[in-house]
Amino acid sequence: MPTNVSPEYKKAEEAYRQAREPKERLDCLKQMLSTIPKHKGTEHLQADIKSRIKDLTEELAGPKKGGKRSGPALAIRPEGAAQVALLGPPNSGKSALHLRLTGSRAQSGPGPFITQFPEPGMLPFEDIAFQLLDLPSMSPEHSPPWIASSLQSCDAALLVVDLADPACVDNVQFILDRLEGKKVSLVADWPGLESGDDAVPGEGDVLGDPFRIELPTLLVANKSDLLADPDEVAVLEELLDVHYPTLRVSADTGQGLGELAAWLFRALGVVRVYTKAPGKEVERGRPFTVRQGDTVLDVARLVHKDIAEGFRFARMWGAAVFDGQQVGAEQRVADGDVVELHSR
Repeated sequence: MPTNVSPEYKKAEEAYRQAREPKERLDCLKQMLSTIPKHKGTEHLQADIKSRIKDLTEELAGPKKGGKRSGPALAIRPEGAAQVALLGPPNSGKSALHLRLTGSRAQSGPGPFITQFPEPGMLPFEDIAFQLLDLPSMSPEHSPPWIASSLQSCDAALLVVDLADPACVDNVQFILDRLEGKKVSLVADWPGLESGDDAVPGEGDVLGDPFRIELPTLLVANKSDLLADPDEVAVLEELLDVHYPTLRVSADTGQGLGELAAWLFRALGVVRVYTKAPGKEVERGRPFTVRQGDTVLDVARLVHKDIAEGFRFARMWGAAVFDGQQVGAEQRVADGDVVELHSR
Protein backbone atom coordinates (compact mmCIF):
# COMPACT_ATOMS: atom_id res chain seq x y z
CA MET A 1 0.00 0.00 0.00
CA PRO A 2 1.23 3.61 -0.52
CA THR A 3 3.10 4.91 2.51
CA ASN A 4 5.44 7.70 3.51
CA VAL A 5 8.43 5.37 3.60
CA SER A 6 11.55 7.09 4.88
CA PRO A 7 14.92 6.76 3.12
CA GLU A 8 16.24 5.22 6.34
CA TYR A 9 13.66 2.42 6.21
CA LYS A 10 14.35 1.77 2.52
CA LYS A 11 18.06 1.51 3.28
CA ALA A 12 17.48 -0.88 6.20
CA GLU A 13 15.14 -3.08 4.16
CA GLU A 14 17.58 -3.30 1.25
CA ALA A 15 20.38 -4.16 3.68
CA TYR A 16 18.18 -6.91 5.16
CA ARG A 17 17.55 -8.39 1.72
CA GLN A 18 21.27 -8.56 1.07
CA ALA A 19 22.33 -9.74 4.54
CA ARG A 20 23.62 -13.29 4.82
CA GLU A 21 24.72 -13.56 8.46
CA PRO A 22 22.12 -13.88 11.31
CA LYS A 23 23.75 -11.06 13.33
CA GLU A 24 23.69 -8.78 10.30
CA ARG A 25 20.03 -9.61 9.63
CA LEU A 26 19.17 -8.92 13.28
CA ASP A 27 20.78 -5.47 13.14
CA CYS A 28 18.85 -4.68 9.95
CA LEU A 29 15.56 -5.84 11.49
CA LYS A 30 16.07 -3.55 14.47
CA GLN A 31 16.76 -0.64 12.13
CA MET A 32 13.65 -1.50 10.08
CA LEU A 33 11.50 -1.53 13.21
CA SER A 34 12.81 1.84 14.37
CA THR A 35 12.25 3.53 11.00
CA ILE A 36 9.05 1.91 9.68
CA PRO A 37 6.03 4.27 9.42
CA LYS A 38 3.86 3.71 12.49
CA HIS A 39 0.20 3.51 11.45
CA LYS A 40 -2.57 0.95 11.05
CA GLY A 41 -1.44 -0.06 7.57
CA THR A 42 1.90 -1.32 8.86
CA GLU A 43 0.72 -3.05 12.05
CA HIS A 44 0.97 -6.54 10.55
CA LEU A 45 4.48 -5.92 9.21
CA GLN A 46 5.59 -4.40 12.51
CA ALA A 47 4.42 -7.56 14.29
CA ASP A 48 6.25 -9.72 11.73
CA ILE A 49 9.47 -7.75 12.23
CA LYS A 50 9.19 -8.07 16.04
CA SER A 51 8.61 -11.82 15.75
CA ARG A 52 11.68 -12.25 13.55
CA ILE A 53 13.78 -10.14 15.92
CA LYS A 54 12.74 -12.42 18.79
CA ASP A 55 13.54 -15.60 16.81
CA LEU A 56 16.93 -14.34 15.64
CA THR A 57 17.85 -13.10 19.12
CA GLU A 58 17.10 -16.54 20.56
CA GLU A 59 19.01 -18.24 17.72
CA LEU A 60 22.10 -16.12 18.32
CA ALA A 61 21.91 -16.60 22.09
CA GLY A 62 22.16 -20.36 21.63
CA PRO A 63 20.55 -22.99 23.89
CA LYS A 64 19.48 -22.01 27.38
CA LYS A 65 21.73 -22.92 30.27
CA GLY A 66 21.63 -26.66 30.72
CA GLY A 67 19.79 -27.12 27.43
CA LYS A 68 20.88 -29.19 24.47
CA ARG A 69 20.84 -28.45 20.78
CA SER A 70 18.17 -30.42 18.95
CA GLY A 71 20.43 -31.40 16.04
CA PRO A 72 22.54 -30.11 13.17
CA ALA A 73 22.24 -26.49 12.07
CA LEU A 74 19.24 -25.74 9.85
CA ALA A 75 20.79 -22.56 8.43
CA ILE A 76 24.18 -22.90 6.77
CA ARG A 77 26.65 -20.01 6.66
CA PRO A 78 27.18 -19.05 2.98
CA GLU A 79 30.60 -19.65 1.47
CA GLY A 80 32.07 -19.25 -1.99
CA ALA A 81 30.74 -17.16 -4.85
CA ALA A 82 27.08 -18.04 -4.17
CA GLN A 83 24.91 -20.38 -2.11
CA VAL A 84 22.62 -22.51 -4.29
CA ALA A 85 19.92 -24.78 -2.83
CA LEU A 86 19.03 -28.18 -4.25
CA LEU A 87 15.29 -28.76 -4.01
CA GLY A 88 13.24 -31.63 -5.32
CA PRO A 89 10.76 -34.45 -4.66
CA PRO A 90 11.76 -37.86 -3.26
CA ASN A 91 13.85 -40.15 -5.47
CA SER A 92 14.73 -37.39 -7.94
CA GLY A 93 18.43 -38.18 -7.45
CA LYS A 94 19.09 -34.86 -5.74
CA SER A 95 21.56 -36.19 -3.17
CA ALA A 96 23.34 -38.37 -5.73
CA LEU A 97 23.74 -35.26 -7.87
CA HIS A 98 25.11 -33.32 -4.89
CA LEU A 99 27.59 -36.10 -4.15
CA ARG A 100 28.75 -36.27 -7.77
CA LEU A 101 29.20 -32.50 -8.06
CA THR A 102 30.80 -31.73 -4.70
CA GLY A 103 32.19 -34.96 -3.29
CA SER A 104 30.26 -34.23 -0.10
CA ARG A 105 29.33 -36.66 2.64
CA ALA A 106 25.67 -36.48 1.62
CA GLN A 107 23.98 -39.85 1.78
CA SER A 108 22.18 -41.08 -1.30
CA GLY A 109 20.23 -44.20 -2.04
CA PRO A 110 17.16 -45.66 -3.73
CA GLY A 111 14.81 -44.87 -0.85
CA PRO A 112 13.05 -41.55 -0.18
CA PHE A 113 13.89 -38.99 2.51
CA ILE A 114 17.56 -39.96 2.88
CA THR A 115 18.59 -36.34 3.49
CA GLN A 116 17.31 -35.10 6.85
CA PHE A 117 19.32 -31.88 7.38
CA PRO A 118 21.01 -29.28 5.15
CA GLU A 119 24.21 -30.69 3.65
CA PRO A 120 26.70 -28.18 2.17
CA GLY A 121 29.31 -28.96 -0.46
CA MET A 122 31.52 -26.93 -2.79
CA LEU A 123 31.29 -27.05 -6.60
CA PRO A 124 34.57 -25.73 -8.05
CA PHE A 125 34.77 -23.47 -11.09
CA GLU A 126 38.18 -22.20 -12.20
CA ASP A 127 39.51 -20.18 -9.21
CA ILE A 128 36.20 -19.92 -7.29
CA ALA A 129 33.52 -22.30 -6.01
CA PHE A 130 29.77 -22.38 -5.50
CA GLN A 131 28.24 -23.73 -2.31
CA LEU A 132 25.55 -26.30 -3.14
CA LEU A 133 23.14 -26.90 -0.28
CA ASP A 134 21.36 -30.25 -0.41
CA LEU A 135 18.01 -29.95 1.38
CA PRO A 136 15.51 -32.67 2.35
CA SER A 137 13.08 -33.85 -0.29
CA MET A 138 9.61 -32.32 -0.27
CA SER A 139 6.36 -34.18 -0.76
CA PRO A 140 2.88 -34.32 0.83
CA GLU A 141 4.16 -37.18 2.99
CA HIS A 142 7.21 -35.33 4.29
CA SER A 143 8.07 -31.64 4.08
CA PRO A 144 10.20 -30.12 6.88
CA PRO A 145 8.66 -26.80 7.98
CA TRP A 146 12.08 -25.16 8.37
CA ILE A 147 13.19 -25.38 4.72
CA ALA A 148 12.08 -21.82 3.99
CA SER A 149 14.38 -20.58 6.77
CA SER A 150 17.30 -22.45 5.23
CA LEU A 151 16.61 -20.67 1.93
CA GLN A 152 16.93 -17.22 3.55
CA SER A 153 20.65 -17.00 2.74
CA CYS A 154 20.51 -18.68 -0.68
CA ASP A 155 21.20 -16.87 -3.96
CA ALA A 156 19.48 -19.37 -6.26
CA ALA A 157 17.93 -22.84 -6.47
CA LEU A 158 18.27 -25.99 -8.52
CA LEU A 159 14.90 -27.74 -8.84
CA VAL A 160 15.91 -31.37 -9.41
CA VAL A 161 13.29 -33.64 -11.00
CA ASP A 162 12.99 -37.13 -12.46
CA LEU A 163 10.78 -36.64 -15.51
CA ALA A 164 10.15 -40.38 -15.75
CA ASP A 165 8.41 -40.38 -12.36
CA PRO A 166 4.62 -40.59 -12.95
CA ALA A 167 4.08 -38.30 -9.93
CA CYS A 168 6.57 -35.69 -11.15
CA VAL A 169 4.01 -33.02 -12.04
CA ASP A 170 2.06 -33.38 -8.78
CA ASN A 171 5.27 -33.39 -6.71
CA VAL A 172 6.68 -30.27 -8.34
CA GLN A 173 3.36 -28.47 -7.99
CA PHE A 174 3.33 -29.38 -4.30
CA ILE A 175 6.84 -27.93 -3.85
CA LEU A 176 5.92 -24.69 -5.61
CA ASP A 177 2.71 -24.32 -3.59
CA ARG A 178 4.32 -25.17 -0.25
CA LEU A 179 7.15 -22.69 -0.78
CA GLU A 180 4.72 -19.97 -1.89
CA GLY A 181 2.89 -20.50 1.38
CA LYS A 182 6.19 -19.75 3.12
CA LYS A 183 6.76 -16.59 1.01
CA VAL A 184 9.36 -18.26 -1.22
CA SER A 185 8.96 -17.94 -4.99
CA LEU A 186 11.02 -19.95 -7.48
CA VAL A 187 11.43 -17.58 -10.42
CA ALA A 188 12.81 -17.97 -13.94
CA ASP A 189 14.72 -14.67 -14.10
CA TRP A 190 18.46 -14.77 -13.37
CA PRO A 191 20.45 -11.56 -12.73
CA GLY A 192 23.17 -12.38 -15.27
CA LEU A 193 20.76 -13.27 -18.08
CA GLU A 194 18.96 -10.76 -20.23
CA SER A 195 15.57 -9.66 -18.92
CA GLY A 196 13.12 -7.06 -20.11
CA ASP A 197 12.04 -6.22 -16.55
CA ASP A 198 13.96 -3.19 -15.29
CA ALA A 199 11.86 -2.62 -12.19
CA VAL A 200 13.70 -2.32 -8.90
CA PRO A 201 12.11 -4.21 -5.98
CA GLY A 202 10.97 -1.86 -3.27
CA GLU A 203 11.28 1.24 -5.46
CA GLY A 204 8.93 4.15 -4.82
CA ASP A 205 6.66 4.62 -1.82
CA VAL A 206 5.00 1.19 -1.89
CA LEU A 207 5.74 -0.83 1.22
CA GLY A 208 6.40 -4.33 -0.04
CA ASP A 209 7.02 -7.52 1.90
CA PRO A 210 10.71 -7.58 2.87
CA PHE A 211 10.44 -11.21 3.93
CA ARG A 212 9.42 -12.57 0.55
CA ILE A 213 12.24 -14.52 -1.07
CA GLU A 214 12.56 -14.80 -4.85
CA LEU A 215 15.08 -17.43 -5.91
CA PRO A 216 16.31 -17.65 -9.51
CA THR A 217 15.72 -21.29 -10.42
CA LEU A 218 17.24 -23.77 -12.84
CA LEU A 219 15.18 -26.87 -13.62
CA VAL A 220 17.60 -29.80 -13.52
CA ALA A 221 16.19 -32.80 -15.36
CA ASN A 222 18.09 -35.65 -13.73
CA LYS A 223 18.26 -39.22 -15.11
CA SER A 224 18.03 -37.75 -18.62
CA ASP A 225 20.00 -40.70 -19.95
CA LEU A 226 16.89 -42.81 -19.29
CA LEU A 227 14.45 -40.50 -21.10
CA ALA A 228 13.20 -41.64 -24.47
CA ASP A 229 11.17 -38.50 -25.23
CA PRO A 230 13.24 -35.28 -25.52
CA ASP A 231 10.05 -33.20 -25.17
CA GLU A 232 9.35 -34.32 -21.58
CA VAL A 233 10.64 -31.02 -20.17
CA ALA A 234 8.36 -28.98 -22.41
CA VAL A 235 5.38 -31.11 -21.36
CA LEU A 236 6.19 -30.58 -17.67
CA GLU A 237 6.47 -26.81 -18.13
CA GLU A 238 3.20 -26.70 -20.04
CA LEU A 239 1.35 -28.64 -17.33
CA LEU A 240 2.79 -26.49 -14.52
CA ASP A 241 2.72 -23.21 -16.45
CA VAL A 242 6.34 -22.52 -15.52
CA HIS A 243 9.26 -21.87 -17.83
CA TYR A 244 12.57 -22.16 -16.02
CA PRO A 245 15.93 -22.44 -17.73
CA THR A 246 16.63 -26.17 -18.03
CA LEU A 247 19.67 -28.42 -17.88
CA ARG A 248 19.52 -32.12 -18.71
CA VAL A 249 21.88 -34.16 -16.56
CA SER A 250 22.54 -37.63 -15.20
CA ALA A 251 24.09 -38.14 -11.79
CA ASP A 252 24.76 -41.73 -12.85
CA THR A 253 26.63 -41.16 -16.13
CA GLY A 254 27.81 -37.58 -15.53
CA GLN A 255 25.91 -36.27 -18.56
CA GLY A 256 25.63 -32.47 -18.50
CA LEU A 257 27.29 -32.03 -15.11
CA GLY A 258 30.32 -30.28 -16.58
CA GLU A 259 28.08 -27.46 -17.81
CA LEU A 260 26.53 -26.53 -14.47
CA ALA A 261 29.28 -24.46 -12.81
CA ALA A 262 29.91 -22.35 -15.92
CA TRP A 263 26.16 -21.81 -16.32
CA LEU A 264 25.81 -20.63 -12.71
CA PHE A 265 28.78 -18.28 -13.14
CA ARG A 266 27.15 -16.62 -16.13
CA ALA A 267 23.52 -16.68 -14.94
CA LEU A 268 24.32 -15.25 -11.50
CA GLY A 269 26.45 -12.50 -13.04
CA VAL A 270 29.46 -13.37 -10.89
CA VAL A 271 32.38 -10.94 -11.15
CA ARG A 272 35.85 -11.88 -9.87
CA VAL A 273 38.01 -9.02 -8.60
CA TYR A 274 41.64 -9.43 -7.59
CA THR A 275 43.32 -7.15 -5.06
CA LYS A 276 46.83 -5.92 -4.50
CA ALA A 277 48.55 -3.91 -1.78
CA PRO A 278 50.59 -0.85 -2.86
CA GLY A 279 53.97 -1.97 -4.14
CA LYS A 280 53.00 -5.66 -3.96
CA GLU A 281 52.04 -8.28 -6.50
CA VAL A 282 48.44 -9.10 -7.34
CA GLU A 283 46.85 -11.75 -5.11
CA ARG A 284 45.68 -14.14 -7.81
CA GLY A 285 44.92 -17.16 -5.68
CA ARG A 286 41.62 -16.11 -4.13
CA PRO A 287 39.53 -13.42 -5.83
CA PHE A 288 36.71 -11.54 -4.18
CA THR A 289 33.38 -12.18 -5.89
CA VAL A 290 30.66 -9.59 -6.46
CA ARG A 291 27.91 -9.22 -9.08
CA GLN A 292 27.52 -7.40 -12.36
CA GLY A 293 26.94 -3.71 -11.67
CA ASP A 294 28.76 -3.75 -8.32
CA THR A 295 31.39 -1.14 -7.56
CA VAL A 296 34.85 -0.69 -6.09
CA LEU A 297 33.20 0.18 -2.77
CA ASP A 298 31.36 -3.18 -2.79
CA VAL A 299 34.74 -4.89 -3.14
CA ALA A 300 36.17 -2.76 -0.31
CA ARG A 301 33.35 -3.90 1.99
CA LEU A 302 34.33 -7.51 1.35
CA VAL A 303 38.00 -6.84 2.02
CA HIS A 304 37.40 -5.12 5.38
CA LYS A 305 34.73 -2.93 6.94
CA ASP A 306 37.33 -0.35 8.06
CA ILE A 307 38.75 -0.04 4.55
CA ALA A 308 35.27 0.63 3.16
CA GLU A 309 34.45 3.21 5.83
CA GLY A 310 37.75 5.03 5.33
CA PHE A 311 37.85 4.67 1.54
CA ARG A 312 39.71 7.47 -0.30
CA PHE A 313 40.34 6.10 -3.79
CA ALA A 314 41.50 3.00 -5.65
CA ARG A 315 43.90 2.25 -8.44
CA MET A 316 42.52 -0.12 -11.00
CA TRP A 317 43.72 -2.39 -13.80
CA GLY A 318 41.18 -3.75 -16.27
CA ALA A 319 39.60 -3.54 -19.71
CA ALA A 320 37.61 -0.37 -18.91
CA VAL A 321 40.55 1.64 -17.49
CA PHE A 322 44.19 2.25 -18.22
CA ASP A 323 46.68 0.46 -15.99
CA GLY A 324 46.81 1.97 -12.51
CA GLN A 325 44.06 4.51 -13.18
CA GLN A 326 42.77 6.25 -10.07
CA VAL A 327 39.04 5.67 -9.60
CA GLY A 328 36.37 6.51 -7.06
CA ALA A 329 34.07 4.37 -4.94
CA GLU A 330 31.31 4.21 -7.56
CA GLN A 331 33.52 2.82 -10.34
CA ARG A 332 31.92 -0.40 -11.58
CA VAL A 333 34.08 -3.51 -11.68
CA ALA A 334 34.22 -6.25 -14.31
CA ASP A 335 35.40 -9.85 -14.22
CA GLY A 336 39.17 -10.04 -13.95
CA ASP A 337 39.73 -6.48 -12.73
CA VAL A 338 42.52 -5.72 -10.26
CA VAL A 339 42.04 -3.05 -7.58
CA GLU A 340 44.44 -1.46 -5.14
CA LEU A 341 42.48 0.10 -2.29
CA HIS A 342 43.57 3.25 -0.47
CA SER A 343 41.88 4.39 2.72
CA ARG A 344 42.42 6.92 5.48
